Amino acid sequence: MTIQVLQEKLTVCKVKDYSLTNLANPFTFTGKTDNENSLVCPTSLTPENTTVVDNGWVALRVKGSMEFALIGILSKISTILANNGISIFAISTFDTDYILLNKSFPIFRTIEITRKALNSDFIIDLIS
Repeated sequence: MTIQVLQEKLTVCKVKDYSLTNLANPFTFTGKTDNENSLVCPTSLTPENTTVVDNGWVALRVKGSMEFALIGILSKISTILANNGISIFAISTFDTDYILLNKSFPIFRTIEITRKALNSDFIIDLIS
């Protein structure tokens, strides 16, 4: 399995509604509950109707089709990061897990920690 480091800076935010959210953007993730409308999007494409904004996130993409029967992949990576004091924001699609890392911890240090801890289980790939 490969972990790709996406180069685009992301924003995690709350929006009043999704009326200004362009779902055709290259990386857009929405989460809606009865209490809030959350959005993850490229920082340069953050809509104007945000109520809370947190910029400076970088995404790690766990590349490979994730069957629902696979257990512990996200847990293994998040535990490694948590044991090193690195907080995450995790999101998942049907096929893929994403681990978002905030600017508070240097991304290249995070990659090194992850690379050493995972040994040969994963390949870490820097992409543009």
